[in-house]
Amino acid sequence: MRLTRRTLIAGAAAGLLDGCAHPAMPGTLGGADMTRGHRLRDGGFPKPSEERRTDVVIVGGGVAGLSAAWALADAGIGFRLLELEDSTGGNARGGRNAVSAYPLGAHYLPIPNPEATRVIALLERLGIITGWQGGKPLFDPYQVVSDPEERLLRLGRWQEGLMPRVALDERDRHDLTAFFAAMKAFRDRRDDGKPAFAIPIALSSSAADLRALDRISMTEWLDRQGWRSPVLRAHIRYACRDDYGTEPDQVSAWAGIHYFAGRRGAAADVDGDLVLTWPDGNAHLTRAMAARVRSSIDTGRIVWRVAREGDGVVVDSYDVASGHSTRWHARAAILATPRFVTARLVEGVDATGFRYAPWVVANVTVDRPPGGPGFDLAWDNVSATSESLGYVVANHQSLGTAPGPTVLTWYMPLSKMAPASARRLMLERSLAEWQRFVRDDLLATNPDLDGAIRRIDVWRWGHAMIRPEPGFVWGEARTKAAEPRPPLFFAHSDLSGISIFEEAHHHGAVAAEQALAWLKGGRA
Repeated sequence: MRLTRRTLIAGAAAGLLDGCAHPAMPGTLGGADMTRGHRLRDGGFPKPSEERRTDVVIVGGGVAGLSAAWALADAGIGFRLLELEDSTGGNARGGRNAVSAYPLGAHYLPIPNPEATRVIALLERLGIITGWQGGKPLFDPYQVVSDPEERLLRLGRWQEGLMPRVALDERDRHDLTAFFAAMKAFRDRRDDGKPAFAIPIALSSSAADLRALDRISMTEWLDRQGWRSPVLRAHIRYACRDDYGTEPDQVSAWAGIHYFAGRRGAAADVDGDLVLTWPDGNAHLTRAMAARVRSSIDTGRIVWRVAREGDGVVVDSYDVASGHSTRWHARAAILATPRFVTARLVEGVDATGFRYAPWVVANVTVDRPPGGPGFDLAWDNVSATSESLGYVVANHQSLGTAPGPTVLTWYMPLSKMAPASARRLMLERSLAEWQRFVRDDLLATNPDLDGAIRRIDVWRWGHAMIRPEPGFVWGEARTKAAEPRPPLFFAHSDLSGISIFEEAHHHGAVAAEQALAWLKGGRA
């Protein structure tokens, strides 16, 4: 089902949104705290009534902020992390109900590439990597996705994997073969020892022909290759929406190819193409990261001003619970916030060119697992005909075998509309309207769930992830934004143009290293 304003309005007239058609569904309507975000935008905070001091203030408690906090804690540097929301984790937060924990956003971490050394070190410390063999890491098998991993509903039947295998014509087979051969060549390519497409992207080759891919869209690149198979195009559209929340004609070809050629996971005991996942997704990681530095975290704090003060900085924040503002004096500050937020906090920061994709995530509690003709239920379940990206099963990692209640986490990037229009639509829809849309999309995929849906909790992300539009990943706006301005340092996944855990972790660790160098020697 394609989600547009017309779809929802027409749905109301047809009974899709008719409250009489179905009884009220239990659930909640949540998301990033827009009231606090708008308070930051509108200003009018009380003057600070308290002053405090620390070495470093970290603004933002997502993956980047938590990564910076770990690095500072390792160095024995005093810091305070200030987070606007009531919990840390950013878009890697999770929830829980009586049936299961579940993700509210990011729900997996691929087996890391060999060059992702900081993430590998983190996984070792968290006990997810349990040892080494032949120079490759060993992973706790219970944290690697269980088999079956993926299935696709196409032509009325479920098949294993997400690439269509049946009813392919000669053009489909030719274009699919040529495309994946090209992706393998990109994946294997090295320039002066650097991968063509690395994770983190900062370690990628700087070859001119590769960087040129960033100046055209993924659709234009496919056109130039002459690959027009609708099956291939549909699969690439899924990939661009899955990682970037953006249509392929608005995704840089460099970013589109990175999705397929950037992953080179290395493991001694499992397939390197597998992923790590948990019932609550990447909240499993961010909760563990926050636990280690809990005593240095203040949540419910709206930072509303960051400015230089002599050789250091001042950070003004508002305590939502008490209604008072505090002024922090620090030797340095790490802004682990999206660029559009940073631009509101720091004078002279420009967010031009940074655009973000809105998403809706729904956690659907059902009293029995879904089925369907063909291949068995997998962790990730996608329909070839739906505008949603399907659903993941919260208890897929469970050792239990008896069927029973579970939670299905349903994902939908609002990519068919301009981001600003999509955000307005997202906010206009009521809980009941979103629940009915999610329910109808899910029942179109799994009619066997009719009568089994007990609850739908909807979570809205207005700025879920950065959009890697043509010219952005290797453009001036992004590269300049990542440059430190001592004693101010910047850390967020949008500074890579790709919103994945590894990039956020990289920027958090790098910003902490830059701040440490500044504190020790007066330079970053």
